Amino acid sequence: MTTPTGRKPVFTKNLDFAFLSVYNGFTFMGKFFREAFKGRMEVQEIIKQCYAIGNKSLVLISLTGFITGMVFTKQSRPSLAEFGATSWLPSLVSIAVIRALAALVTALISAGKVGSSIGAELGSMRVTEQIDAMEVSAINPFKYLVVTRVVAATITIPVLMSYCGMVGLMGAYLNVALNEGTSLQTFIQKAFEQITFLDIGTSLVKGIAYGFTIGIVGCYQGYNAKKGTEGVGRAANSSVVISMFLIFIEEVIIVQISNYFRV
Repeated sequence: MTTPTGRKPVFTKNLDFAFLSVYNGFTFMGKFFREAFKGRMEVQEIIKQCYAIGNKSLVLISLTGFITGMVFTKQSRPSLAEFGATSWLPSLVSIAVIRALAALVTALISAGKVGSSIGAELGSMRVTEQIDAMEVSAINPFKYLVVTRVVAATITIPVLMSYCGMVGLMGAYLNVALNEGTSLQTFIQKAFEQITFLDIGTSLVKGIAYGFTIGIVGCYQGYNAKKGTEGVGRAANSSVVISMFLIFIEEVIIVQISNYFRV
C-alpha cells in the first residue's frame, strides 16, 4: 500500500502519520519558543486573551469546583465514619482538592472550552485565508495569534486552578458545617494541617503545564487546519481530545516526580 503521494509507508500509513504529527508538533513548539523570546511581546493581545480565557471558563469552573468539593466530602464521610475519623475529613478533602482535583477539573474544563475555541478560531482564520492576508500585510501571524494565546493560557489556567481549589474547599466546608457543625476557623486549620509547600508548588507546576498544553495544542490544530469548514470542526475536536490525553500523561509524570521528592 502506498501513500497518496505515491511513496510506500515506512511502517504503516497510520503509524507514519502519527510519527509525522509528533514531529510537526515539536517543530511547532520550537517555533513558538523562538518567536516568544524574539522581538516585542504583544502585551495588549495577551491581556485580551487572558480575559477571554477566564471569562469563558469562570462560571463552569465555579459550579464544577463547588460541586466537586461538596460531593467528594459527602462520599468520603461514610468511610471515615466507620473508623470514627470524621474529624479527618477537612484534611482528606484539602489533600485531594489541592493535590489533584482542582488541577484536573480546571484543565479538563479548559480543554473543552478554551482548547476547542482556540482551535476553531484559528482554524476558521486559516481556511478563510485571514492568516495568509496577515502574512501579506507584513504582520507576523504566528507571534500575534499563536504566541499570545499560548502565553495567555499558560498564565490564566494556574489562576483558574487556584480559584477552583478555593471554591472546592468552600463546597467541602458547607457540607462539613451542615453535618458536623464545624466552624470555618476550625475547618481551615484542619484543612491545611497536612498541606505542604511541595503540594502547592506541584499544583502550580501542573497548572502551568496544563495551560501550556491546552494553548499549544489548540493553536497547532487551528493554525494547520485544512479542507474548509470540515477542517475547522476537526481542529476543534482534535484540540480537546489531544489536550485531555496529554493532560493525563502529564498528571502521571508530575505525580511520580513529586512523590519522589515527598519520600
